[in-house]
Amino acid sequence: MKNSLRVLGLICSGVFLPGQAFAENPLATSGLTFSGNLGFVTDYSFRGISQSDEGAALQGGVDLNHTSGLYAGVWGSNVDFNDGDEANLEVDLFAGFSNQFSGLNYDLGLIYYAYPGADDSLDYDYWEFAASIGYDFDVVALTASFNYSPEFFANSGDAEYYVLAFDAPVFKGLSVTGHLGHQDIDDNAALGIEDYNDWSLGLGYSLYGFDASLQYVDTDLDEPDECADGCDARLVFGLSRSF
Repeated sequence: MKNSLRVLGLICSGVFLPGQAFAENPLATSGLTFSGNLGFVTDYSFRGISQSDEGAALQGGVDLNHTSGLYAGVWGSNVDFNDGDEANLEVDLFAGFSNQFSGLNYDLGLIYYAYPGADDSLDYDYWEFAASIGYDFDVVALTASFNYSPEFFANSGDAEYYVLAFDAPVFKGLSVTGHLGHQDIDDNAALGIEDYNDWSLGLGYSLYGFDASLQYVDTDLDEPDECADGCDARLVFGLSRSF
């Protein structure tokens, strides 16, 4: 398997094996491109709630993109739900279509969240439909998005997540970012939390392919009455590299 992956990597990077010097790169002629990312965060915060027991997480993924706007990929992170080590890993599979229309950026996709090793009775795995639309005004880029799951995490029924986000460039790779989100959950008792709002405000900086971020993250859930843990205000630092 390792040798096969190495051959694939050489082909994707345009480095050909002996005897292939005059062959065309099949990805270049098909409009397909690979990209990847690898990063570290001091806390894996998902919609304002820690997925790593407010501890550090290593994250990374690989994307396959087509010039038509079609894309697919996989992303992963370590997790810690304080569930007796039932789940230690999250793997997201996703596919969709993104493009522009009259200056508007739009994206339609499907995401499957999987937690290998978790007992099936916990019903952690779930699907989501994701849609977003945005516009870049140069001084600030605004995005509105919506996620829907017919059967959310822990078998908690229908769930909708609404978000308004902004990204404003400040100076040479430095930007201010933020978002306001609202999570609706059909079966609050199954998930263990009420419907809630979350928000963030932070700084992002890009240099030589590295992206650094520092975010203030919070929700309107009270610990421990409305949320057992991981939903109070905190600062999250992240560092990632795209390739």
